[in-house]
Amino acid sequence: MQGRNHGRFSIPIMCCLLIITIGIFTLSSLFAQTASIAPNQQKQVVRVPFVGCKSDGQVGPVEAPKGNSKVIATTADVAQRLAYYKAAYGFGVLAPRGWYCFETYGSNGSTLFVSPEPINPSELFTGNWKGFAGQVIQISNDMGDTSGRFSVARIIARVFPAHKAFVKDVIAEGIEPASSFPSGPYPNDKLTYRSNDIVEFQTPSNTEGLGTSSWLKKNGIPISGVAILFGQELNLLQLSVRLSPNLINLTPIIIQQVETDVAQIKQ
Repeated sequence: MQGRNHGRFSIPIMCCLLIITIGIFTLSSLFAQTASIAPNQQKQVVRVPFVGCKSDGQVGPVEAPKGNSKVIATTADVAQRLAYYKAAYGFGVLAPRGWYCFETYGSNGSTLFVSPEPINPSELFTGNWKGFAGQVIQISNDMGDTSGRFSVARIIARVFPAHKAFVKDVIAEGIEPASSFPSGPYPNDKLTYRSNDIVEFQTPSNTEGLGTSSWLKKNGIPISGVAILFGQELNLLQLSVRLSPNLINLTPIIIQQVETDVAQIKQ
């Protein structure tokens, strides 16, 4: 059966013309949207300032190191809000500019804290200190072939099932009971595995989880971060980030940079 004609065009031809017109309009809109993005919002390779952090630990105080600006991949406006904080040992970390930092260290590893409030080193070494209640970034490096192996084993038992043999070996030493290494994830944590050795996490507000397996006390703000195993002896790097709502969009960039830094030492 012949289609009904409308003027000079049949219905099938008119449909084709309509589809082409819609396609041209859609492409034009996309080009217009791309053109409207300001250059400073395009992701690019930029530099952020280096901030050296003082340390204290097993062999006494260590002065803050000097370093070069850090190259990262982000937008220019985000880069203006960040700096790269690094102490003498362990890994560095991105954090908001103008914050304070301090590192503790020992034979088990090192832990760097970055906070918007001044950090009193003497508090960190007292048995009465309970941890940070507000905004803070903590990056810890526990060594798997030293006393840090107990901390490594606890996190492996929680989220790295491919490496449970490490936990069994630590338990077999008889120094700590098996009950010190609960198996399986925290019930409320949201986990995103990047590999058998890398898991990103979010611990919801006011709950226990990987985020509070640190010096961050639970409060009304969630804790995000990443746990990474690296090295033949299975060292553990754990990043825990708690930022206020106006800074929380920096969290994914902070996590991604830590993953990039660890990947570089694996090469």
